Amino acid sequence: MIELVIDQDRHDLGGGFEIGRLLPFAKRRMIGPFVFFDHMGPLDLPAGIDRSLDVRPHPHIGLSTISYLFSGELMHRDSLGYAQAVRPREVNWMTAGSGITHSERLECARAHGDRLHGIQAWVALPDGQEEIAPSFSHHTADDLPQWADAGVTGRLIAGSAYGLRAKVDTLSPLFYAHLDMAPGAAAEIPNGHRERAVYVASGAVEMDGVRYEAGRMLVLGRAASRVRAIDQSTVMLLGGEPVGERFVYWNFVSSSKDRLAEAAADWKAGRMSLPVADDAEFIPLPEESARPSPALS
Repeated sequence: MIELVIDQDRHDLGGGFEIGRLLPFAKRRMIGPFVFFDHMGPLDLPAGIDRSLDVRPHPHIGLSTISYLFSGELMHRDSLGYAQAVRPREVNWMTAGSGITHSERLECARAHGDRLHGIQAWVALPDGQEEIAPSFSHHTADDLPQWADAGVTGRLIAGSAYGLRAKVDTLSPLFYAHLDMAPGAAAEIPNGHRERAVYVASGAVEMDGVRYEAGRMLVLGRAASRVRAIDQSTVMLLGGEPVGERFVYWNFVSSSKDRLAEAAADWKAGRMSLPVADDAEFIPLPEESARPSPALS
């Protein structure tokens, strides 16, 4: 049973770089621990693009970011010293914990041209883990279990589902999967979690006899359910156990509003180190900027 349908809210971050935001949503702030979900592109980027399209250094606390691409490449650098490109069907998993900063640059596009298309998501850290030491890990396709059955090719990005477990180190029960579905193919949606959702990234699907086009997130109840592709479709499945109320300010997530204010003050005062080898510029707090922040993750 579908409890709620969320339509993406399109934002132009400048220069034609569009994202569609699904979470947080006014009527549903989170799905399990997922507190943020952005659909990037698809965006064709010519060689020589301006650096203004890059995601400049910015901070996070209290969450893990997940960068997952269908096409294109992003170059990640962070304050722990990691520099790692993420490419299609790979995962950059960054846990902010007590605080981290990072940038995401379009270096491949600038040099060669590119087609950027993917999902940026945040997972809120559970109680007792919000202030852990920050960390970063990169996972190639070999770390993400894949299966194929009756017109469905699936990849488990994080967590556990379908009797499989990804090697991404999560801190609370969740699942996050990518399905490519041929017309007419059907797939079971993992159950056993209190909160679940389906996001139609491309194509069109049918659930409970109703057609849903790309750009819509279907929030589900706990009953067993299936999704069927009407056209060739790319579908993201996500969910997990709730971690409790979380507040979001800019790029910060916490169970404490005071902690959000503290993080904002630390960033404003320059008390958070910038990424190694990318410390010449940064994104200011929103109220100090002349235009909306381009930070995605």
